[in-house]
Amino acid sequence: MSESTPSKKGRPTPKRKDAVAARKVSSLAPASTKEEKKRAKDAARAGRIASRAAYLRGDENALPLRDKGPVKRYVRNYVDSRKSIGEYFLPIIFVVLFLTLIPSAIFQIGSIAIMYSVLLISVIDGIFLSRRIKRVVAEKFPDAEVKGIGMYGWLRSTQMRRMRTPKPQIKVGESF
Repeated sequence: MSESTPSKKGRPTPKRKDAVAARKVSSLAPASTKEEKKRAKDAARAGRIASRAAYLRGDENALPLRDKGPVKRYVRNYVDSRKSIGEYFLPIIFVVLFLTLIPSAIFQIGSIAIMYSVLLISVIDGIFLSRRIKRVVAEKFPDAEVKGIGMYGWLRSTQMRRMRTPKPQIKVGESF
C-alpha cells in the first residue's frame, strides 16, 4: 500500500509572486504589475509626443514616407513661400454658410455664387501651381520622379497655413 501512494514533493509550494518572477524571462514580456504597466504606458506616451514634435518640426527621420526627401522638402518650401486662394477656401465657406442663413434670396444666391467662384479659382490656381512645381522640380532635380509631386504641392496649398503638417519652415515671400 505504501508503494501505490504518491510521495510528497519534498519542498514547500512557492509563493505566487516568486513563481511569476521565475517565469518572467525578459523585459520584452508584458508588464504584470500596475506600476510596470503605468511605466510602460508613460514611456510609450513620451515616445509618441517626442515623435509627433519631431514630425511637426519637419525632422527628416520622423516624416512619413509621403513627406520624405529633398524634393518634397523643396515643394513644401515652394508652396509655403507663396499665398494661394486655396488656403482661404475653408474660411470663405464658413462665411458663405452664415450668409445662406439670412432669409433673403439675394444673399443666398450671392453666397452660393461666391462659393463656386472661389472653388473654380482655387482649382485653376492649383492646376497652374501643379504645372509650375513639376517644371521647377524637373529643373532643380533632373533625376527625380515628378509623378504626383504637383498634386502633393496643390493639396498642401489648399490647407490653411497654420494647419499644415509638417509646419512651414519659411515665411511667405521668403526665398529658399
